[in-house]
Amino acid sequence: MDTDYFSLIKETFFDVLRSVGPTALKSIIALIVGLFLIRLLRKFLKRFLRKTKIEPSLRTFIESLSIFLMYGVLFASVAVIIGIESTSLIAVFGAAGIAIGLALQGSLANFAGGVLILAFKPFRVGDLIEVAGNHGTVMKIDILYTRIETFDGRIITMPNGNVANSDVDNRTMNTNRRIDLFLKFSFDEDIDEIREILLIALSDDDRVLSNPAPDIWLERLGDYEMEITARSWVKSRDYWPMYWVQLEAVKKALDEAGIQLTIPKRGVYQLGEEIPAYKKKNL
Repeated sequence: MDTDYFSLIKETFFDVLRSVGPTALKSIIALIVGLFLIRLLRKFLKRFLRKTKIEPSLRTFIESLSIFLMYGVLFASVAVIIGIESTSLIAVFGAAGIAIGLALQGSLANFAGGVLILAFKPFRVGDLIEVAGNHGTVMKIDILYTRIETFDGRIITMPNGNVANSDVDNRTMNTNRRIDLFLKFSFDEDIDEIREILLIALSDDDRVLSNPAPDIWLERLGDYEMEITARSWVKSRDYWPMYWVQLEAVKKALDEAGIQLTIPKRGVYQLGEEIPAYKKKNL
């Protein structure tokens, strides 16, 4: 009886081996060949991406995504060889994709924003930008977040989804930037004299560009003063240092010439006091 029992187990084992063996062997061979091909493709992909001008963060993302897809195709192929129906695999992957998408909805928005930023390059590392009221120098661009450093040393990390959907003011994308100084003077001052003084003050620094040259314009006539705009062009990297330098240079030049900027004045008169006629028109 024991001999018959072991014979039955032996026959059953060989029957299963004959029926499943070829399929298992095919699956193992497919898995080994697939892993070998993925290894070759990874090396080729890395070499190809290094030769392109793609941003490092986007390059890493493309490489990781490609590897993920290749492994997905390999395991799906092995599953089909084993005998799992392709429709079942599609249903499983679809359900998993929906569940992951719902769970990572915010992260996917940041992920999509990061891809757009790295692909279209509205700004690069080192650029001075303003986004959603945040003004600073770009330190790092990841696939999910962008990090900037403000002038006062704060580090701000912004989700790429918000950045991609906001207006980005890139202050260093252009090579040159214009400095505008808005100055107010009394109507009694000579415009031509002011223009000459300001032009000399603006042009005194070598960092000020000669083309286009600095210019002075009467911008507006107010009720009590005239507003003059002093404009000059500098390299974008020199904008803020030159802004403060020019503001100080203009103030010193005006002081030396005895020209004062307008100061708001307020007259107070007692009840019944006679007001001079020339002041009544301004009341």
